[in-house]
Amino acid sequence: MFPIDYSAVKNIARLDTEDKELEIVRDYLLKLDPTGSEFAAVLRKTIDQLLDGENTGRYDWKQLHKTEKTHAGTLVEINLQRRFNFADGKDMDYEIRGVDVDCKYSQTLGGWMIPPEAMGEICLVVWADDHESRWSAGLLRADRSKLTQSGSVTRKGNRDNKYRLNKSNLHLVTWLWENQPLKRNLLLHLHKTDSKTLDAIYSHKSGQRRVNELFRLVQKEAVDRNVVRTLAQQHDYMARVRDDKDGTRARPALRKEGIIITGDSKSHRGVAHALGGPVPQRGEFVSFKVTPLENHHGDRPSVELDGRRWVAIEPSEEAKEPAPKLPSR
Repeated sequence: MFPIDYSAVKNIARLDTEDKELEIVRDYLLKLDPTGSEFAAVLRKTIDQLLDGENTGRYDWKQLHKTEKTHAGTLVEINLQRRFNFADGKDMDYEIRGVDVDCKYSQTLGGWMIPPEAMGEICLVVWADDHESRWSAGLLRADRSKLTQSGSVTRKGNRDNKYRLNKSNLHLVTWLWENQPLKRNLLLHLHKTDSKTLDAIYSHKSGQRRVNELFRLVQKEAVDRNVVRTLAQQHDYMARVRDDKDGTRARPALRKEGIIITGDSKSHRGVAHALGGPVPQRGEFVSFKVTPLENHHGDRPSVELDGRRWVAIEPSEEAKEPAPKLPSR
């Protein structure tokens, strides 16, 4: 009689009880977005959409009204469907490879509320925290016996018996992407870490002057175009950065102070790279204070503009002359 390999028996039992539908959905989502970068972009876009900085000037989730926070889950569901072209589900939000999937979002990790009608179904559970700049997404087979009941009274006086996870049973989630970095909300970051700089930016009533002050004070750091939109609070917010005849917009105004503002065009990215970065990605800007290359700069990274070589210096250093004009797109 051959000896029994008990570890193999355990593995067979585990395979027999595997959730094949969940595995199908998991594999398909990971094939669509192997790194989760597209998923993260949708979450960043959704939060910015809720903040609506262009019309409200808001940059902090805490500034949202209660009804807006409640609406966040619906927007996440809609924006994910648009981005990944999920079909409508028969009974749930999506149909993914023939499997009904319900989408649940919470700004609190483990705070997903699962309604009775979703019991037994697969849930795509999503969490994002703009203050922590982190996000997660995973799959959960909603099991009434494993979730915590959380009844609440509706406006009509009926009891809305939903279920939720808690920190003790997060292990039930099959994570697709766990605790990943969310693109940083720059204004919120300044609010938390450098309020003096943020106050200086907001000391100006003019949207144009706020944008100029942003690129003057926040150098060598990626600035998303949504930040410009929030500060400018104008429909044509990108014009606040571009050159103009009067020289009041950000690029011409700051060139006088030795500051250049690189954008996401190929030529601008090349300039930023040559100066030692960071290099602006799609929809981003990075400002640098520059000065002509001199012997004491040594082997500091430099770039050739207008027939001369220039190096990036610190904001506290003196730029000896106006900055050169950047190459056009």
